[in-house]
Amino acid sequence: MQHKTFYYARVSDDEKNLDVQLEAFRQLGAQEYEIFIDQESERNTDQNSYQLLKNAALREGDTLIIQSLDRLSRCKADIKQELQWLKENGIRLKVVDMPTTMIELSEDQQWAVELMNNILIEAFDSTVVHEYAEHRQRQREGIDAAKAKGVRFGRPPLEKEEEFYKLKKRWLSKEISTREAARILGVSHQTFWKWVKGA
Repeated sequence: MQHKTFYYARVSDDEKNLDVQLEAFRQLGAQEYEIFIDQESERNTDQNSYQLLKNAALREGDTLIIQSLDRLSRCKADIKQELQWLKENGIRLKVVDMPTTMIELSEDQQWAVELMNNILIEAFDSTVVHEYAEHRQRQREGIDAAKAKGVRFGRPPLEKEEEFYKLKKRWLSKEISTREAARILGVSHQTFWKWVKGA
């Protein structure tokens, strides 16, 4: 049985990069009938082109070509799910922005196709873990910088509990403003407001 190659492009309603994706596909020899296209607004419907591609066109041994991994979805969990689906169904994924995946393989190199799909999943997992670690690091640095400037986090320190409740009572009776109460406690007015709501 002759294996086929299909191409998938997705754009959000306000994106202008459909032409970029289509031109990349044409340079790879794509025919119009091999290209499936979704607008972002159609992506989550049961009748979209991607679902048609998966359910009616792709077969084991076929190849799917996309511009970049985020064309499968904007959600990282969904991307991994799609990568897993392609692997389980014996479909090779080529990603234009990832040249290693574009290497040509002969028909009898199915083991290499599986290897490529495994590498894609592992590389994707590593990227997500790295991004999460970077996010946590930036968050930690932001907290440290804020603390260095005197910003306090969490509920009032124990030594200020009594003072806080006194000020809260005065604040509720409108004797003092939020900013004045916060100034006395040495915190921002947003922090005082959060403490009031949480107390």
